[in-house]
Amino acid sequence: MLTIQNVQVKYGFRALLDNVSLTVKDRDRIGLVGRNGAGKSTLLKIIASDQVPDSGQVARPNGTTLGFLHQELELPSGKTVMQEALTAFKEVKELEAKIEEMNVEMSERTDYESDGYSKLLQDFSDANERVQLLGGASMEADAERILKGLGFKDGDMNRLTDEFSGGWQMRVELAKMLLQRPDYLLLDEPTNHLDIESIIWLEKFLRNYEGVVITISHDRAFLDTVTNRTVEIELGKLFDYNAPYSKYMQLRKERKEMMESAYKNQQRVIAEKERTITRFMAKATKTKMAQSMKKQLDKMERIEISAEDTATMNLRFPPAPRSGRISVKATKIEKRYGALRVLDGVDLTLERGERVAFVGQNGQGKTTLSKILIGEEPSTGGSIDLGHNVQVGYYAQNQAETLHPDLTLLQVMENKAPEHMRTQVRSILGAFMFSGEDVEKKTKVLSGGERARLALACMLLEPFNLLVLDEPTNHLDILSKEVLKEALKQYDGTLIVVSHDREFLRGLTDKTIEFRDRQLFEHLGDVDYYLEKRQLANMREAEKSTPKAKESQAVETPMTPEEKKNRNEQRKKVQRVLKKAEKDIEKAEKRIEQIEGLMSASDFYDRDDSAKILEEYSTLKNGMEALLETWEEAQEAWEEFE
Repeated sequence: MLTIQNVQVKYGFRALLDNVSLTVKDRDRIGLVGRNGAGKSTLLKIIASDQVPDSGQVARPNGTTLGFLHQELELPSGKTVMQEALTAFKEVKELEAKIEEMNVEMSERTDYESDGYSKLLQDFSDANERVQLLGGASMEADAERILKGLGFKDGDMNRLTDEFSGGWQMRVELAKMLLQRPDYLLLDEPTNHLDIESIIWLEKFLRNYEGVVITISHDRAFLDTVTNRTVEIELGKLFDYNAPYSKYMQLRKERKEMMESAYKNQQRVIAEKERTITRFMAKATKTKMAQSMKKQLDKMERIEISAEDTATMNLRFPPAPRSGRISVKATKIEKRYGALRVLDGVDLTLERGERVAFVGQNGQGKTTLSKILIGEEPSTGGSIDLGHNVQVGYYAQNQAETLHPDLTLLQVMENKAPEHMRTQVRSILGAFMFSGEDVEKKTKVLSGGERARLALACMLLEPFNLLVLDEPTNHLDILSKEVLKEALKQYDGTLIVVSHDREFLRGLTDKTIEFRDRQLFEHLGDVDYYLEKRQLANMREAEKSTPKAKESQAVETPMTPEEKKNRNEQRKKVQRVLKKAEKDIEKAEKRIEQIEGLMSASDFYDRDDSAKILEEYSTLKNGMEALLETWEEAQEAWEEFE
């Protein structure tokens, strides 16, 4: 059990965390929520001992382990993805060396009845059990499975981590933590750099995780799937709800309504009593009674309504300069990265004032086409024509990460501002909730959400009439998302939005373009119309679906004989995999049962082959998880065919 007691963190006169306390129980799945800058990341750093509070303490049981995935990380260079992942097994490597030493010692000693030899056997058994617990018997297989779950391909395993972007390096670090299986797993925005398949894989992994998970996320679906408890930080206080996010929102509303009702009732009672006391004090015969009533009133436990942080940025895009009728026209666009073909002769024409959402699986070319359209990246083939007087505003996925860490907010804005906008820089920062001394902060001390707000503020320094936003809601809290959406609704230029966030896209655009199989598929309507037409419940299903399954939902056409033949072959293949997995599981279970019978014998450790049997047992137990996962995947595929 982890306990946080009276923790306080102050910045100047502001209490970021104001004497907060929290008890974390075994196997808790906690979603840590609140406004950007509320102190969520700070609290995680304090729990991880990366930051010392001004007062208070955090107590964690002796011998427990902790892993902390934070937003700022740097992997050491010079190792491949697999080599870096395997550094998670440092303890296993040390234990294996110790086990080898004990093996040699046992083969040389003959004092089998001595206390020392008994202790050696016990140490040997404990070390083997620990190696088994840490997954030592299947290190590389486990590392490969987790790396693939997080999106890495076979060809990535032997590539240097230096070759990957910060988002992919974060995945390597996450893989290391999952392999270490710490008792307390702290995750700060783990889904920001993951594609939808990796998010779904991570959700499944965390649902079955043995330890405690505490995560910060603005992904509602992720929180609902993974967590069973929500802790909100608001104006320095903690509010604890024993429910996942959606239920928490309902309970939060009910709690506030009840508190407000109770507060109003109490204020009415207090006012009546005060009037009575005032009336009685005016009469000499009732002065004593009035004094008694006043004492009772003073002892009354007053209901307090906690303040609510409703401050939001004031975002309004400048009027779009007049452009020609056609904003941008793409003709026969192709894009290849070596042998990988991303876009295959696609066409797209956007007229002035059109509002378009790009949707589809990650890796299908949404960001690539966005960059090609505005000249940020060259195409392999085809042509791009920007319309007359088109001026581009672009927000990249990693826009907030490109801000210079050692510059202050004011310096960042002044460096980007044209001469005629210099005098308005402070006003723009104020509109984005950066006022007073805030503007002198260096960007490296800002939270992810604060950096995202600063990056958005930089976009207001010049007018534009073609606005391209690539995952603009990453790091933004719920209220900030709503403000951005409202500002985009008022924007009168041409808009392209790349996003996985259905709630953000709803009602924002009038055309949805789906990226699938290197082609574009146009739907005249917003994201809800697109999903309804596709008969899918939500964006997560849309992005999870296979291209062939999605195509069959969009256009109901009978299968050709060749397609039927391929389907039958795939069905038979899945059936074979399923049957083999069932046989392998049954065989492994029988052998595990046999070995456990041998191990229960009092003379088991006297056997010459006891070490070999223990190693086999460890391998079987660790391999069982992989067998069960194979069976689950095959069973799901079989159910789809059925």
